[in-house]
Amino acid sequence: MALQPRCEADLRDRQERGQLRVQTATAFRQQVAAAGLEEAYAATDVVVASTAEFTDQASLVLHLGPSDPPIRVRRFQLDGVEGWGGHGSTDLVLPIGGGLVEPLRRGGAQVLGALLAGQELGLTASGEATALHPRRELDTRLGLDRIGSGRLLLHRGIVENGVVAVSSAEGLTRSPYGPLLGPWGTALYGCSGAASIGLAMPGLALLGPGSPVLVAGALGWVSGPGSGHQPNPRRLASGHARSPGAVAALSVELQGLNPQWLRACFFEGHGSALLVAIAAPVPLINLAVARQAAVLDSALEAPVLDFGIPRRIRPSFGSVSYSQLLAGQIPVAGERVRCAPAHSPRLAASIAGELVNQLQQGRFPLRLPLAPLGGRPALLPLEG
Repeated sequence: MALQPRCEADLRDRQERGQLRVQTATAFRQQVAAAGLEEAYAATDVVVASTAEFTDQASLVLHLGPSDPPIRVRRFQLDGVEGWGGHGSTDLVLPIGGGLVEPLRRGGAQVLGALLAGQELGLTASGEATALHPRRELDTRLGLDRIGSGRLLLHRGIVENGVVAVSSAEGLTRSPYGPLLGPWGTALYGCSGAASIGLAMPGLALLGPGSPVLVAGALGWVSGPGSGHQPNPRRLASGHARSPGAVAALSVELQGLNPQWLRACFFEGHGSALLVAIAAPVPLINLAVARQAAVLDSALEAPVLDFGIPRRIRPSFGSVSYSQLLAGQIPVAGERVRCAPAHSPRLAASIAGELVNQLQQGRFPLRLPLAPLGGRPALLPLEG
């Protein structure tokens, strides 16, 4: 009976009775290695996978109250970072990335960090005058306590797999992962391998619109397929993606974010970004799901791409296993290249432990998706 498939109602019932058996993806793989897949599956209801990667594909949306006289904001600057009016009179949309213009060197990521740190920031806004919104200019200060509601939108929140960035160019190449020394001097990889959400859950099959995830300590939700969603990449026989595949977009309330699991950063030559720790439950609804969650780093791979050539399709140098990446050295173009993570294993492990506790204590909802992410590719090239 223990090896029979499990339904959502059974798992939620176990959670309500305080008997839900949860462990991290890393601990589950260790249990499989020690006791075998079937025994580990019989003893585990939910596996928690996590990631803490950099992203600049995000927006901060702030919903403010009306001014007197009212203004319909069209453009604004918050702490010197420019944004645009949203769908309401005083709804503000601030991109997380950007900030390359000297001497600012800051974008929405730094603004978010300052708000979460309790700082009051200068807000200047301009609008178009109407009969009901006669005001054209606004100059005030804004802190977290004066924001009625706000959301962080991660347009590329969870990605099924990552890439390994290298450079064939001489000297230093600036990239979204950090500086690369070339030719073939260093490599950076963005995905944490078997413990990541996308490689513990191929195809992000147990995520869909409305699925709950833990984002920087706050309850977030999958809003749908994200930027660059590719549901049908090349896959291994196990079903795991061999390159970035499915992508989930996420939404999370601003006031619940915990700076412990969120960092603002700046990449020279690229701009601002956020390091965001995210954890997601992987309900072991059957043995097949458990088998995919138990795959080792040695059986998973990521493509090696040349970021020294700024083109839409970058030259590829094949794939390497995550066990090679974790060992710190990979072969590229006949050279042995040192590699390092462009993510935070420490933050990922920390937020995974937090979600384990919340699931066991019944403080985090356990839900299977009502609908899948969708099969339409979102990475359509822009010609011109």
